[in-house]
Amino acid sequence: MTTTKQTQHQVLDPCLLGRPVHLLHIFAAQLRDDLTQSMRLNMNRRYWGGFQVDDVTFSRLEGNEIRSRWLSFAAPAGQIAFSLERKVLLSVLNYRYGSGAKADAKSDGKADTAAAVDESTVRVTATEERLAVVLGQQLTGTLAGRIELNLPAVDKPAPAEGESHEPADTAFKPAPGAQPPKGAWAITVTVADISSGATGQFWFALDKSLMASVLRGLLRDRDAGKKVKTAAPLAQRLQVGLIGRLASKEVSLGSLYDLQVGDVIPISLARADVLLEDSRLFTAAVTEHKGKLCLTSFEDAE
Repeated sequence: MTTTKQTQHQVLDPCLLGRPVHLLHIFAAQLRDDLTQSMRLNMNRRYWGGFQVDDVTFSRLEGNEIRSRWLSFAAPAGQIAFSLERKVLLSVLNYRYGSGAKADAKSDGKADTAAAVDESTVRVTATEERLAVVLGQQLTGTLAGRIELNLPAVDKPAPAEGESHEPADTAFKPAPGAQPPKGAWAITVTVADISSGATGQFWFALDKSLMASVLRGLLRDRDAGKKVKTAAPLAQRLQVGLIGRLASKEVSLGSLYDLQVGDVIPISLARADVLLEDSRLFTAAVTEHKGKLCLTSFEDAE
């Protein structure tokens, strides 16, 4: 009996042809560094002090594979959907407020992030919902800052009068929104509890405008190593061969036939002729420089 093995081939999206999607791992690495740095800031460490960023990856949403609640944040640059695993949110809540999540874990007065939280035993509170919005705004601001930082200067929005052109972490505000559509680009961030090693995830989903900005920033990095060559004028690009005739002397045919090896023909070295093929264009003085004869002081031939 013969069995046939079927191979799955990746389907190319014609909308992405010619776009640097193969460089998205570069943006993911940059975002990972940005998130790590952001979590270490004093204002954010009170939430994320017990966590570290393990991984950041890009993917396309195929359906409802992300079951967590989605929040939406908007700014003139575009819209970002944000979703956070509840176990991560509860862990942050415990780290920030101790036993305020009312989990079965006990606290000895210190932030105990290693304690496991059973989501089913913890009811959703207004504090939890507010914290999700605060974390979403903080994290989407970091993502927006990275997108803007990568953009070429000509594509960045002009700052208002009196404002600096630094990326603003609070530029994205909560906005009405629903679950991202199928096929939208999503960024999956995996974080780990430093004490327990337990991992969780949160996600960003970018709208078309912001995803185009991500790719435009990567396109700039791809072309950064290419030297921009400006077309020089034709007169500078066209090369011609010049002939320098240092001296000439007329002798009779008989004297020419009488010449022997070692004979010396006396000449006087005056200005040399510079020819293009058979046309005499310039005259030039003959000088010596580092053992070589050179032409200088060009003058137009009459």
